[in-house]
Amino acid sequence: MGDHFSLSDCDVIGFDLDHTLCRYRLQESSKLIYNSFAQYLVAEKGYKEDLLSVTSEEWDFCFKGLVLDLEEGNFLKLAADGTILRACHGTKTMTAEMIEEVYGEKREWKHFKTINGTYARSAKYYFYDNYFDLPGALLCAKIVDSLEMTDGQKKYDFWKDIISAIEHNYKTTAFKENCGMYFPTVKKDPGKYLKSCPESLKNWLRSLKNAGKTVLLITSSHSDYCRLLCEHILGKDFEELFDIIISNALKPGFFSLTSQQRPFWTLDNDVETDMLPALEKAGWYSQGNWVHLLDLLKKMTEKPEPKVVYFGDSMRSDIFSARYYSNWETVLILEELEGDEVQEPDVTDFGSSLKKKGKYDSLTGQENYSVSKKWGSYFADCIAGAKSSQDTPYVTWCCSSIRNYSTITIPSILAIVDLPLDYKFTRFSGSNTNIDGYYPQAPAILISQSTEGTAA
Repeated sequence: MGDHFSLSDCDVIGFDLDHTLCRYRLQESSKLIYNSFAQYLVAEKGYKEDLLSVTSEEWDFCFKGLVLDLEEGNFLKLAADGTILRACHGTKTMTAEMIEEVYGEKREWKHFKTINGTYARSAKYYFYDNYFDLPGALLCAKIVDSLEMTDGQKKYDFWKDIISAIEHNYKTTAFKENCGMYFPTVKKDPGKYLKSCPESLKNWLRSLKNAGKTVLLITSSHSDYCRLLCEHILGKDFEELFDIIISNALKPGFFSLTSQQRPFWTLDNDVETDMLPALEKAGWYSQGNWVHLLDLLKKMTEKPEPKVVYFGDSMRSDIFSARYYSNWETVLILEELEGDEVQEPDVTDFGSSLKKKGKYDSLTGQENYSVSKKWGSYFADCIAGAKSSQDTPYVTWCCSSIRNYSTITIPSILAIVDLPLDYKFTRFSGSNTNIDGYYPQAPAILISQSTEGTAA
């Protein structure tokens, strides 16, 4: 594997849909997701109506990369080695003493070795790695606050109710049945929640096919919701942009469950009809697995080992899974690269550099992807309340995951549509100081560390 990566070298180019090709208006979609869960919990599970009220300041809690320790009711921000950099009990910031009382002087979370390198979910923890998840993090934190105030509860068994809320709003039949709050609301006014793709992106997708590339769309969204999204952002003729569309892919299982190999299904009016032992031709399918897909790609490209690249926004469902199980090249879509961390070039005072306006501070005006006041930088952080003199920020677990599993990382597909197809990106090397895999530029805090040295 060389130091550079080029789309022109790839035979197959695949895309996730939500938050990859389809960009959401985060302020509106976050409120909708939060309300869809909160109203269900209040109406169906008897939770207090306080959950329905969210102040503008509380949105700053939403931060990609947190782990919820369900055994303790704590949200954790982890360093690359699993050290707890910051933590909150519910929405309340934990002091260094509080963290050490629960996790010991070394601030070690006992499940880190399990989740690191697998990104699996568990009844004991949950990893928040995409924008669909983040409103749920705030909701869970507020539930912990409520339980503490009313019961002084030390056992947190609310997760089963969160799962019920997710299933109520996102089950595969919800769109067709018009049930729950999420799908009916988006259907009523998709423009309020979705950003249309500019013509430059549509032309770029066409250029990929014109260059002889096989173009895939692989999404966990059901076919009916996938169709609504694509028609709104790409137009009624969106199917012409792709050779193969796979909906209800149930990622990461599409990649990880190689021993089971979920079969593909044909679709008739968005209903799964016939189970297929193998894929014989291009088209639109449901469920499936990457092994059977690869067999089809070999036929279509007439190559024994076609080179595949996959664009996605979720480390767990897209990037880690596609790289680890399928050995595909991966391009991570990371909107945090559009934030103040990148745009501010002079990071001489780490402490003051984090005092930025939070991503969800204001629910009006232009969206931004700034540093969270509560959680700090997505990419690196000091250990909160550390007694040592070490003030060099530690690379976060999320940042190290980017380096380990993505080929390159970009803020959006729009960042590359004007580049020639044979443009040579510098890929991540996996070394501790490597920042070259970020395009068009790395976060300022990592640039500063590349010359000063990086903590573990």
